[in-house]
Amino acid sequence: MSTIIEFKNVDKIYKTGDHILKAMDDVNFTIDEGEFVVILGPSGAGKSTLLNLLGGLDTVTSGEIIVDGSHVEQFGDDQLTSYRAKNVGFIFQFYNLIPNLTARENVELMKDIVDVDIDALSVLDSVGLKNHANQFPAQLSGGEQQRVSIARAVAKQPTMLLCDEPTGALDSKTGVLILTLLQDMSNSGNTTVVIVTHNAILAEAADKVIRIKNGQIESIVINENPKKVNDLEW
Repeated sequence: MSTIIEFKNVDKIYKTGDHILKAMDDVNFTIDEGEFVVILGPSGAGKSTLLNLLGGLDTVTSGEIIVDGSHVEQFGDDQLTSYRAKNVGFIFQFYNLIPNLTARENVELMKDIVDVDIDALSVLDSVGLKNHANQFPAQLSGGEQQRVSIARAVAKQPTMLLCDEPTGALDSKTGVLILTLLQDMSNSGNTTVVIVTHNAILAEAADKVIRIKNGQIESIVINENPKKVNDLEW
């Protein structure tokens, strides 16, 4: 597999008055195309900052972020907007669906963002929700809403899916369904999946586990034989 993501000596510093917070401190790692990656660490370790930098939602103080050969840290505002639209699918703990649009319409919103043919019914079918296409978010369970958000994220065929505690608001059974879906998307070889979580159990299913503490990489472990999400003891 070829490397698709590279962080090189990345620093991110936030200043509030005289207070300085180094959220990223000389961070280095690579992620290969199609990998299922879990980023672990306690609250405040820098996990979400890392994800925001990778997703183009925030900018580095210094260092390089290279995605698919492009230096994201050098992008201007217009380039970042295009990068977020075309390269990145975001999946958050809370689903951010438009409440007055159906599941199908929420997915079809991606047509306004990228120039890609989107078959919303086919994408919803891939997450097991074709029969719920005409329902509104309020008519769906939490797990179903999260699956709609995944369908919406993958509909534009992004280079990578960035997931920030994607099962944090779900019960364990539904969470396993969501994580299995994400692992399957990674295993298809077309999508690189990066999940930020505090749940160490998921590490056993990852191709690569990156542990962060105090804004620094604590360890990087490659699993030669990752488990299926369904086989984990939750």
